[in-house]
Amino acid sequence: MEAGTEARRVASVMHVRCPDRLPEDVYRQVLEQLAELSPVVQALPPSAALVELKGALRYHGVDGRRLGEVLRVRTISRLGVDVRVGIGPSITVAATASGQIAEPGGVLAVDPGQVTDWLGPLPVEALHGIGPRQAQTLRDYGVHCVGLLAAVPPATMQRLLGGRAGRQAADRARGIDPRPVTPRALPASASASHTFPRHTLDGAAVRAALLDLVVTLAHQLRGRGQAARGLTLTLRFAQGTTWEKTRRLPEASAHDDDLRTLAYRLIDAAGLQRGRLTGITLKGEDLIAADQVAEQISFDQAREARLVAEEVSDRIRAKFGPGAIRPATTLLRVS
Repeated sequence: MEAGTEARRVASVMHVRCPDRLPEDVYRQVLEQLAELSPVVQALPPSAALVELKGALRYHGVDGRRLGEVLRVRTISRLGVDVRVGIGPSITVAATASGQIAEPGGVLAVDPGQVTDWLGPLPVEALHGIGPRQAQTLRDYGVHCVGLLAAVPPATMQRLLGGRAGRQAADRARGIDPRPVTPRALPASASASHTFPRHTLDGAAVRAALLDLVVTLAHQLRGRGQAARGLTLTLRFAQGTTWEKTRRLPEASAHDDDLRTLAYRLIDAAGLQRGRLTGITLKGEDLIAADQVAEQISFDQAREARLVAEEVSDRIRAKFGPGAIRPATTLLRVS
């Protein structure tokens, strides 16, 4: 048995997948059903959730599989919604299990002693956290199942997928995932606004304000452990009118670079010309938990360096306040 499963001898993590495009109000009701089983519920919008069942198993005197079946009966009878429920000793195992259930629903429980044997035959793309590009890279090197991935030395995985992504893939293929279920309610939207002291036509001032909003919004998302799938830019004009446009990101993100690129496309689409602005608002849309975003391979060393600097900036802001670092005006020329 692997070290990661030894640490958790009970399959107490539940991962729940709701049908795609589930209305938010119904999703909230599913979360309420989960809260009836356990007080430790982590919403993973738009259609998934994690539940820590340790206390619930002791309280109800049943195993995780039985609680998963109870949940399905309740969501079907009360809400008319079937769910896919994976149960395991860690987030990775539970989420991988729920992904193996055919729609519309079912329950799949993996006991700690079964983890290695159960994960081994699965295709690499079935392992929770492995994105399509990572899976293709692994297949290019002959690693087509989780068992082979677990057999590759971690140092080799780091060279193939990058430092952090490689370490995580190697660990999770072995059933090692120490992350706890963190109580988190369904998040509200995230937004940042700026009001100009006087009506402005200055394009440089508008872009400087927008860049500041990007950095503020990205920092807010990272601090909440979230990522946005889209952005909405709202412009307020002196005449009392507004302009608003929403666009999707290629991949969910909370990184300054990604949000800035899309925000600049939105402001360019506005075609401001002679419009006198009084304020702007940037809003992150369709938020998901950051740990749902697959780490993709990047050979852009400049981007990697900026992501490292971003982590350092976050630590500085956490220590000295959000205004400790402001975006450099020279970044305004980056498109």
